[in-house]
Amino acid sequence: MDILSIASICFVVIGMFFFVAGTIGILRMPDVYTRMHMSGLIDTLGSLALLFGLALLNLRSFTLPDVLVSIKIMLIMGFVFLANPTATHAFIDSGMRAGLKPWLQPSASRAGAASEENPS
Repeated sequence: MDILSIASICFVVIGMFFFVAGTIGILRMPDVYTRMHMSGLIDTLGSLALLFGLALLNLRSFTLPDVLVSIKIMLIMGFVFLANPTATHAFIDSGMRAGLKPWLQPSASRAGAASEENPS
């Protein structure tokens, strides 16, 4: 195995890690806005790492067709880099316009005041 293959495998593994860890992280999020934010990050970072790994893997034999395919993969990476955050913003904005309320964590001062009013 040459260094290019090892680097491409590392990027593919990193991309898969982003997808798996992010999917587990989505389950822990309290509301739709934080889940959408996580979803946008997972899609963007995971896809970019996977596509970059594939572009590197394709460059093992440095021929013209392989270079052209890698350039096309890089163009797809640019599209993903621009389109995913834009789509995530559009979805979150439509949720705000529809009236979905974000989850607000109770502040420490309110929690302390509530426990003082109702001693157990």
